[in-house]
Order: sequence, then structure tokens, then C-alpha cells
Amino acid sequence: MADLGNKRRITILGSTGSIGVNTLDVVNQLGGRDAFEVAAITGNSNIALLAEQAKACGAELAVTADEKHYPALKDALVGTGIEVAAGAAALIEAGARPSDWVMAAIVGTAGLAPTLAAASRGADIGLANKECLVSAGELFVKAVAEGGGRLIPVDSEHSAIFQSLEDDQHHAVERIVLTASGGPFRTWTREQMAGVTADIARAHPNWSMGLKISIGSASMFNKALEMVEAKHLFNVRPEQIEVIVHPQSVIHSMVGYSDGSVLAQLGCPDMRTAIGYALTYPDRPTLNVERLDFAKLARLDFEAPDEVRFPALRLARMALERGGVQAAVMNAAEEISFHAFCAGRIGFLDMADIVERVMEEMTSHGSATTMDQVFAADAEARRRAGDLIARNELAA
Repeated sequence: MADLGNKRRITILGSTGSIGVNTLDVVNQLGGRDAFEVAAITGNSNIALLAEQAKACGAELAVTADEKHYPALKDALVGTGIEVAAGAAALIEAGARPSDWVMAAIVGTAGLAPTLAAASRGADIGLANKECLVSAGELFVKAVAEGGGRLIPVDSEHSAIFQSLEDDQHHAVERIVLTASGGPFRTWTREQMAGVTADIARAHPNWSMGLKISIGSASMFNKALEMVEAKHLFNVRPEQIEVIVHPQSVIHSMVGYSDGSVLAQLGCPDMRTAIGYALTYPDRPTLNVERLDFAKLARLDFEAPDEVRFPALRLARMALERGGVQAAVMNAAEEISFHAFCAGRIGFLDMADIVERVMEEMTSHGSATTMDQVFAADAEARRRAGDLIARNELAA
């Protein structure tokens, strides 16, 4: 493993999700409690796993986002000496607690405030939460810069770009190419997708991920959010951001330069590679992950994305071109639509329709110069999306 010197203090926001579980696996591979002190971990409703993780890694603080689960978490950790807390304020406290490195893996805008608290105090941020940059990109990047920490992407695509960017060559970057697996419906018609349920949509062909990310991959809203993230992470213009469908998910993303060169990062589909890189950057750790066997690959395929069947990509370009709070509006409306789809209230294709209608309704909303304005736009978009879903149900 990389020489980490003294123990590093780390925090894992969202430890019970797929990213959080893989982060703890990487931590254990790199020495566990001999190499790391865990300041805090947070979860939501999986209290049994959260308590098990807290005891295994020796966390100082365990937080459940849902206050109704506080008694169960407290009972599970009685006698361990581990602090227990619950609720939104406790999540922020977990982010603010001193540590060197923070994994930001809480799904949705619920992760924004605690991650901002960590960034503001100067922690290095391993960023897996998309909404920090989608909803509040300029404000979040500014907070990281003012805090003095580093922002290291954990999404496989952005990690690949981060690794493929040559030092002091930003001026020579022509394009950022985000790869997309195409999800389980890559070859399906819109008529076929109309009858899709959440159980069908969650079955990703290559990656093992949580429900939100899996369905986001199926609808390509995940890639839409990643397009917005790329703009803020790498300071590129919207027209420099491309998406290419690559079904094998071996090339995780690419950077094209002004001399015609294209640098790519390749690897087996395993989030632990990007997590380990973010945790030990600029060093590379030794990890027990599958190695690429080029002889067995046989072929790598690429195809242009279909923005008619997958309109999320078109909506992302619209948000990037309009600027202001349009990306925050897109994200908020998508979250509400996602939950309605999972509950069977709307169809798979309805998600993009609702998001677009909310974006059109809120074109007059300008830019956000404070987090309160971001949260206000987010709340308004959620309200409008909810109203549209309710009206659609009545009409049906």
C-alpha cells in the first residue's frame, strides 16, 4: 500500500450505500484501523449495517439521517463508546468534525450541506455525490478553494478524466469524453421502455450500484448530471463535453488534446479503483481488484447516444447552455420523478417529460449567489414536479 505515514482521519458520508461499503473495503485493504481513524460515518435506514460498520471501523460518531431511527441506532451501539446522532443537523456535524479526508457519498441534495461543511473546513473531498456540483457547482467549487482542500472525483468517469489530464496542459484540452454503458435499455425502443418498472430498470449490465444510480443509468439521467459535473470539475465549456456509449464499460472516460492525442483510463468495472485513487492521491494504492485481461476483451464498441430515446442528455445540454439554476432545477425535478417512478405513480418515460416541463416553467429563475437561493430553487422545482405528477395521476 502507499505510505500514508501517520494515521489519516477520515469521514464517510453515506457509508451504507454501495460507495460507502466499497470505501470501507478499500480502507480495510489499506490497513484498516492500523492506518486510519474514522471520525464519523453516516447512513439512513439500514441501521443494522450502520452499527456493524461503526463497530468494525471504530468510528467516533455514527449518524442516521432519519431521526425516527435514532433509538434503534442508539440501542445497537450501547456500551461501545461510539457517539450516536440523528437528523439533518447531525449530518452537517459529521461533515464539520475534524478529519483529513471525506468521502461524500450521500445520494441526492441531502448530501450537499454536510459535504459543504467538510469543504469549508479544508478537508480533501472524495466526491461521489453528484448534486454538490449539479445544484451548486460554482458555490461548491469556491467553498473548496477557500477552505484549502482538494476535490478529487470518485465517479468512475470523472476519476478517469482526472487521471488523464496532464499537468499544466489545460490550455491544450479540446474535449472531455464521458463514456456511458447505455444501461439495460441501450437497444430498446421508446415503446418497449414505456412499460418498464423500477425492478427492471435497476438491473445494470456491468456495475453493482444502488437503486438511484442504477435507474439513473437506465434513463441516462446519471450521465446528464455527470455532464454538468464535468463543467465544474474541469473548467471546460459546455461544447467541449461529449458523451459516447461504450457498452463494455472498460474505457471509463477520455480527454482529447489539441495535437489529436486522446488519453483514456481503462480498468475493470469496480468502484474501488476510483475510491482508492481518491483516498491515497497522488499515490496509487495496491488493491485486490480484478485486472484487465486484454486477450479476453476481444472488442471495444462505441456508438453515439440517442437523445430521442434518452432525452436526459438533451436536457443537460439545455441546462448547461441556460446556466443559472437550471441544473439545480433539473436535478430536483429528476429526484421527485425518480421517487414517483419507483412508487409506480408515473412511467419510465414520464420522468424526462416532467423534468423538461419543470425546467421550462422555471426559465425565468436567474443565477444563485448564495446557498439559500440554491435551496429555494431546489424546493420550488420539487413542488412543481410534485404538482405535475399529481395532475397527471388525476388526468389518468
